[in-house]
Amino acid sequence: MSSLFGGVVSKSLLGAALTAAVTLFPGAAGAQAANASAEQGASGYPSKPIRIILGFPGGGGADVLLRSVTPALADELGQPIIVDNRPGAGGNLAMDAVARAEPDGYTLLMGSPGLATNPFLYKDLPFDPIKAFAPIGMVGSVQNVLIVRPSLHIDTVAELVRYAKDHPGVLNFGSSGTGTSLHLAAELFKRDADVNIVHVPYRGGPPAMTDLLGDRVDMMFNVLPQALPQIKAGKLKALAVTAAERAPTLPDVPTMEEAGIKGYTATTWNGLLAPAGTPPAVVNKINAALNKVLSSPDTKKRFDDMGQDVVMDTPAEFAQLIKDETAKWKIVIQEGGIKAQ
Repeated sequence: MSSLFGGVVSKSLLGAALTAAVTLFPGAAGAQAANASAEQGASGYPSKPIRIILGFPGGGGADVLLRSVTPALADELGQPIIVDNRPGAGGNLAMDAVARAEPDGYTLLMGSPGLATNPFLYKDLPFDPIKAFAPIGMVGSVQNVLIVRPSLHIDTVAELVRYAKDHPGVLNFGSSGTGTSLHLAAELFKRDADVNIVHVPYRGGPPAMTDLLGDRVDMMFNVLPQALPQIKAGKLKALAVTAAERAPTLPDVPTMEEAGIKGYTATTWNGLLAPAGTPPAVVNKINAALNKVLSSPDTKKRFDDMGQDVVMDTPAEFAQLIKDETAKWKIVIQEGGIKAQ
C-alpha cells in the first residue's frame, strides 16, 4: 500500500517540519533551540549502539514490526540497534523509561496508540506524552476489521446498526481487554453509530476470537492480519475495515466511511520517538534513515507479509497524528467512563 503521508522529504523540508512538531510538542522546545553547534553534533551521531524500548512482549505485533526494520536501520545509521522489550501497564513502563532517558538519540521509544489513550485511561502518569517526547516518524500501521459471527445473519454495517437500534443492549462485542485499541475501536463505533452494544472484555484478542467463532459473542474489532484467515475461510463475516482506504487483502470489504459511519478511522500504528530535548539534527537523521529503510522493496514485501502498511512521514506529521489521535480518544474514553483494568 502506498504511504499515507508521502515519501522521504528533503532535508530543508524536514527542518521546517520539525519546527511545527516542536510547536505541537512543547516539551521539545529545548531541542528547537538547537543552533549550528547542534547541527554539527549530529555529524558524529551515532557513535555507539542505539536502544529502542517498546512496551510489549517479544513475538507480538509491535515487536515483530520493529525487528523487521532494525537490521536495515542499523546499517543506515552505522551502529547496532538493541530492541528492549519492557511490557506492562499498557506500555507506560516503556514510555516512562524513555521519558527519563538522556535526550541524546541513544534511547528511543517504539510508540503506539497508548501515547494518545493512556493519559485518559490511567491516573497520575509520571509523564505527559505530549511534552515528554520528540516524535521521529511512523514505522507502520495496521487496519482493524469489524467482524461478526455468520449465524447473526447480518451482512452490512447498515444492517448491524439497524438491528442494534431496534434491539438496544442485546448485541455484545468481545475485545482484547478494557482500554485496549480493539475495545476503543468498538466504543468509537458505538458513539458514532449511536448504538447500545454490550462490552465483553477478554484477556487478549485470541480468547475473544475463540468465543466469536464459538457464537458466544456477536462481533468484535480485530487487527486484520489476525482475523484474515478466519474471514477467508468463511468462519467470520467482515463488514468493514477501519482505515481511510480499503485493505488490499479484502478489496470487496468497504471502509467504515463507505459503509455509512462518516469520519470513522481506528488503526493500530507504531512509530519512533525520542526523549524531549533531543537535538533536531539527530531527530532528522533518524527520520531520514528510517524513511529510506521503509521505501525499500524488501521492507514493503515484509510488511505485506505481516499485513502492515508502510507509513513514511516527517516528525511534524507524526506529531500531528498523535495530537489528532489524542483529541479523538479523549472524547471516546471520557464520555464512555472507561478506565484501564
